Amino acid sequence: MKLSLFILALMVGFYLYWEQSESLRPDGVLAPDEPVQRAAYPATEREINGYRIAPLASFDIRARVIRSERYHLGSVADLSPVDLVLGWGAMSDSAVLKQISFSQGGRFYHWWTNNFPVPRRVIETHSANMHMIPADGTLARQLKSIRSGNMVHLKGWLVEVTTRKGFRWTSSLTREDTGGGACELVLVESLDVW
Repeated sequence: MKLSLFILALMVGFYLYWEQSESLRPDGVLAPDEPVQRAAYPATEREINGYRIAPLASFDIRARVIRSERYHLGSVADLSPVDLVLGWGAMSDSAVLKQISFSQGGRFYHWWTNNFPVPRRVIETHSANMHMIPADGTLARQLKSIRSGNMVHLKGWLVEVTTRKGFRWTSSLTREDTGGGACELVLVESLDVW
């Protein structure tokens, strides 16, 4: 009994370590380009797990993963099992990220620093918490394997999600906003991770 509890504790400890361990990257901007967003014309609605997904804009981003959070429970975990905090421009630079602390949970992300390595507005406009909706099971598995420090290139749609019961979840359509409602809700159709 004691041995099995020890093995279980060891497995949980390894899982938690792996989840929060970071892929090391050199200093310097690793994702120099801004995300690309275009109006969604024509766009086809679809249904996933009983949710109606309406594209608002196409979305293409190359970014560094600052944090990754999986969701197993909650009202939309079956639709969006992973949130990624992504950084581009200065927020993809290890030298900058080392000077900022980040946390993530409850579908939000927070940052704080005692010594701003870049202006506050750069942090706000070059990083974002993005709720990921995988288009299929393969993409869901890929998204769940992502960890801090990975680089990603993902393509898909910024979307609005609704249900027949009146639930509505709408993506931000700008990288300039902050606070509640500023997160992107991304239907992921293509994903590369390195």
